Amino acid sequence: MAYHVPPPPRICPACDGFASAAVTLGGRDHRGHLRTVTAHCPACKGTGTARNRRNREGARA
Repeated sequence: MAYHVPPPPRICPACDGFASAAVTLGGRDHRGHLRTVTAHCPACKGTGTARNRRNREGARA
């Protein structure tokens, strides 16, 4: 009996799978917490995986 394993997800080449990072703003708030901003990878939009490049329109031709 054949066992089908789904292919592994494609890792984004721009961020190597680390799609978001916390960047400090250089200071603390009045409670003492470090102020941070979350930055997402512009290539994968924060998912960490690359899109399939297959052209579905011409795949059957």
